[in-house]
Amino acid sequence: AVLQGNPAKPNADIFFKMEGNSSVPNHWHHSAERMVLISGKMEVNYKGQSPKVIRTGMYAYGPPEKPHTASCLSDDPCILFIAFNKPVDAFPVN
Repeated sequence: AVLQGNPAKPNADIFFKMEGNSSVPNHWHHSAERMVLISGKMEVNYKGQSPKVIRTGMYAYGPPEKPHTASCLSDDPCILFIAFNKPVDAFPVN
């Protein structure tokens, strides 16, 4: 869900929902991601960094153009607030 802004333009804020016990494949974005987990328990794994588990209310920063995966570790959905400073995009990593 778009909270503010236009995802095709800089500075959009979104809610991103993942079903419980699901994963997002390896991908990257042109924009940095400033994230706060609203509900659930999630693991984010950026290339070259140790995986980080975030819990409800925790903040995480995702560097631009760095491949990463995400997994919702909880049974209930994970809802993530993400602030993008560039247009929202995502490119798969093979």
